[in-house]
Amino acid sequence: MGSARVHRARFDPYAGFRQLDGRHPFQVHVPDGWVGYRARRVHGAHVVYFNFELAREMGLIPDDHPDRLTSALQRTILDTFALQIVNEYDEKSGVVVDPKDLLPGTFMATRYLQMQHPSRTGKTSGDGRSIWNGCVTTGRGGWDVSSCGTGVTRLCPATAWTNRYYKTGSRVANYGCGTASIEDGFGAALMSETVNHNGMGTERQLAILSLPNGFGINVRAGRNLLRPSHFFVHNRQKSRVGVKGVADAWIERQVLNGQLRKTVGLKRYEVMTDAIAESFGKYAALFESEYLFVWLDWDGDNVLADGGIIDYGSVRQFGLFHREYRFDDGPIWSTTITEQRQMARRIVQQFAQIRDWLVLGKRRPLQRYRRDRALRRFDAAFERTLRLRLLHHAGLQPDVAALLLDRKPRVVERFMREHTWWERQRAARGLHAVADGITWNAIYSSRDLMRQLPARWLAEPRWLTVREVLEIAASSYASRRDRMVTPARARHALELQRSYAALLTAAATVSQQEPREILRIATERSSVINRYARITGDSGNYAARRLFLARRRLSPERLYDLIRAFVASQNLIPEHEPQAAQTLRDRDARRVFDQLMGALEYYRHGL
Repeated sequence: MGSARVHRARFDPYAGFRQLDGRHPFQVHVPDGWVGYRARRVHGAHVVYFNFELAREMGLIPDDHPDRLTSALQRTILDTFALQIVNEYDEKSGVVVDPKDLLPGTFMATRYLQMQHPSRTGKTSGDGRSIWNGCVTTGRGGWDVSSCGTGVTRLCPATAWTNRYYKTGSRVANYGCGTASIEDGFGAALMSETVNHNGMGTERQLAILSLPNGFGINVRAGRNLLRPSHFFVHNRQKSRVGVKGVADAWIERQVLNGQLRKTVGLKRYEVMTDAIAESFGKYAALFESEYLFVWLDWDGDNVLADGGIIDYGSVRQFGLFHREYRFDDGPIWSTTITEQRQMARRIVQQFAQIRDWLVLGKRRPLQRYRRDRALRRFDAAFERTLRLRLLHHAGLQPDVAALLLDRKPRVVERFMREHTWWERQRAARGLHAVADGITWNAIYSSRDLMRQLPARWLAEPRWLTVREVLEIAASSYASRRDRMVTPARARHALELQRSYAALLTAAATVSQQEPREILRIATERSSVINRYARITGDSGNYAARRLFLARRRLSPERLYDLIRAFVASQNLIPEHEPQAAQTLRDRDARRVFDQLMGALEYYRHGL
């Protein structure tokens, strides 16, 4: 049997794509959790971008496949993903589909809770312009694949608000078009690959297709694309069968991927809840410490069930701690960065309710779980992760940071208080409107402080003056008044240095290293961790637009190389810092790359 498998792979290197025929275990586990659609082929599409690295990880192409879009690979990608659903509008309008173009499978749009819908029970909500292509299972585990821009479904907010079905491509109702933007696909590819490269869980962009009508299809993949909202829609409707089905589907995949230990009986729901509580505690702390706005909310729609990131249309990476930013989504305002913790906690609280419902058979009121052990696990994970990330940004090695937190917690708390003061100072201008919402600008960059302080001390061991500290910390949002020396700023400039010096001294003690060696290591590490030019939402939007415009001159292979180079330039792992720019041989690609690097510097403090 083994030799037969090798023989087939040799002559059919793309056999894995054939698993993506619309079937998914979720359909069996949760029969009421999805709406099925037939699909038809879309002619005239072409591949704009393909993620060769991700395709190898998924087993869709062989490990030794070159980064080249062969004619056979391009045909396979288009056969698999260039499709549009036959929706309710098409059926009512009598749209005739050529039988040769009608695909044999049924593709699902999943039901999940969404606060954009008038009903808060989830009876009308879910995938509004996406379908699940299915899943890929290999010896390396399982992957879910979905496509955005494949047509408007009955689960879109527009149908919920107007009780009408819409034609794909229609522009008469918000959230009722069923289409996707190629530019958005590039933005998601840049952000998701950057997030993945730096060790955080996320869905990723597998491919971007261009359609004859100017729109695109954005193909996404993840190890498990179920969201908390997939659980909560059934919890709200008090369907224990539905909740159990989603839980079983999620557990099955997590066990397959080695991300959850296998347990039998009702115990598995306790293990599931504990894992989710701890994961959400860690991710909520990561989002806050990394200035990642992911619009966490009570419905659990904009995040994966393990806490990872999904749907980059709702994600912003900030250059500073812009803690008052809110996204304006019509009648709804988003949460802020600091409010995300409480929303993550509410999500875990609902999972505690679900756990007892599945284990004990009783659905108790949600308020009874405000002090549940799952929330205590969440809080512990959040607090510890937040402090470890602070020590990480200070340039300390992970093992030293863990020792320091366990043995010298007061030293850590002292430094944390001072770091927080600098991070959270805001401009005198106050709240004001921006293109997609409102914000209150931060004025000081703690990342610049953490990058330059150890380097200055290593070069010249002396306290910096107040004016020097302010010069380092002041961002592009800082006014002349914000840069002035005041008694309060003088006090904080001195305490910042004293608390950081005490932190480094304590790190030397617990790790039994020389203080100057600790300072040298912190200098080297912090230069990468707190790099000068990092992607923000503003620079990401610019980069996505630039790639969209360059797509006619650059082949899919060159765009793949360009995105890889960009992502490598955003590496925040000190142990692995490649020389990304040297990998680009194409002159046009190098020119675009240089423009993207310029945008990173220009927007480095932005939203």
